[in-house]
Amino acid sequence: MKLIFEKSVPGRRGLRLPDTGVPTQAEIRPDLLREKPAELPELSELDVARHFTALSRKNFGVDTGFYPLGSCTMKYNPKINERIAALSGFAELHPLLPQLSTGERLVQGALAVLYEMDQALRELCGMAAFTMQPLAGSHGELTGVMIMAAYHKDRGNEKTTILIPDSAHGTNPASAAIAGFGVKAVPSDANGVMDIDALKEMLDDSVAGLMLTCPNTLGLFNPHIAEICKLVHDVDGLMYYDGANLNAILGRVHPGDLGFDIVHLNLHKTFSTPHGGGGPGSGPVGVCERLREFLPISVVRQNRDGSYYLDYDRPKSIGYIAPFYGNFAIVLRAYAYILMLGREGVLRVSENAVLNANYIREKLKDLYDLPFDRVCKHECVFSASKQAEHGVHAIDIAKALIDRGFHPPTVYFPLIVPEAMMVEPTETESRETLDAFIAAMRDIAELVQSDPESFRECPKTAPVSRLDETRAARQPDVASLG
Repeated sequence: MKLIFEKSVPGRRGLRLPDTGVPTQAEIRPDLLREKPAELPELSELDVARHFTALSRKNFGVDTGFYPLGSCTMKYNPKINERIAALSGFAELHPLLPQLSTGERLVQGALAVLYEMDQALRELCGMAAFTMQPLAGSHGELTGVMIMAAYHKDRGNEKTTILIPDSAHGTNPASAAIAGFGVKAVPSDANGVMDIDALKEMLDDSVAGLMLTCPNTLGLFNPHIAEICKLVHDVDGLMYYDGANLNAILGRVHPGDLGFDIVHLNLHKTFSTPHGGGGPGSGPVGVCERLREFLPISVVRQNRDGSYYLDYDRPKSIGYIAPFYGNFAIVLRAYAYILMLGREGVLRVSENAVLNANYIREKLKDLYDLPFDRVCKHECVFSASKQAEHGVHAIDIAKALIDRGFHPPTVYFPLIVPEAMMVEPTETESRETLDAFIAAMRDIAELVQSDPESFRECPKTAPVSRLDETRAARQPDVASLG
């Protein structure tokens, strides 16, 4: 496919702008002018429409195929959510309206959404209150750790360290470090979960808290979670719940009931809203009762007459962590999703997600190593160690899946599994889709035995073939036409 610059024809135009009264070039100061024309492509409207339509067909997304990225929950986004977010009463609101003297009267619908979403997430997670401000999961992590720091400062605690399992997402230690804490990794045990004996040895009065993904990034639930929470609380530490994997227990288990004090969620994962591409995202943070006063400002409150207002009188708040009220359009999509599912629908989300993951696990474990062969939750982690003995690695299998019409699963994470391949089917995929993916993975395993050299050329059908990925990362060339 040619670049749009290659399709340019001198003099061809797709539009003509009316005279706007802007001064001519002679009346503009020379130092404000370009030294040469912008060299934009010259095309007709038809050329432009066809180019970008053709380009869009080369994209891969949840609307075009199975997207089993582990720990990312790339589920289908119902189109009704998009229609709700596009309603003019929401989409045309200006974020400064509530700050005007009569502004809150003009945004009662939006404030109601934020208030009721808070109530819904409290119910789903067993927490006392939520903020919708964080703009991503990692931003939610940072907000949660800042709340943790504010709590300890308020109590006069000299806490310096946050503990994190060695299987955690990489953003966990990054968030802790940005908030000013040192980080120590807790090793995993032979069952693939955090080693509770190692945790006991690391706990002391310097520990501010423990950040834990539940279930963990191997898709495994830690049976010692209640004891872990008690151990951390005994040193006046706080338990932080990384909500990236909430899809596994949604509607079944309240993180608050397990003993967690702080929870961050990913609306762009668990609650079926757009995901990736640098945004949009939304990472609401929930807290237990003793941490409520540290939540970011402002907080939506309800008057006795049922109307809503924004409460800024919060002296112990960590302050603003994002402009205005969070990524409202994403919160709105998630709100519509929760209302559409209802209580029974929410339960089916986790049931089907767990069922689908275990179906794939059982169907492929005879051909791919399964480091921890036990019932998983919403995702399963295989290892391509058998295939690596023939010179075919996890990255090669990922590229081969592209040729078979599937987005690859996450590879080389979690780091504690060599040649890791993390598969998360989500609850929205049918058995027919899962069977097709399983067939492709089995076909690849058989091809490794008969023709391992063929993997060097994969992908063969994609717009871009195999790249030198190290060089591409270190020496990117995004401007060359050659």
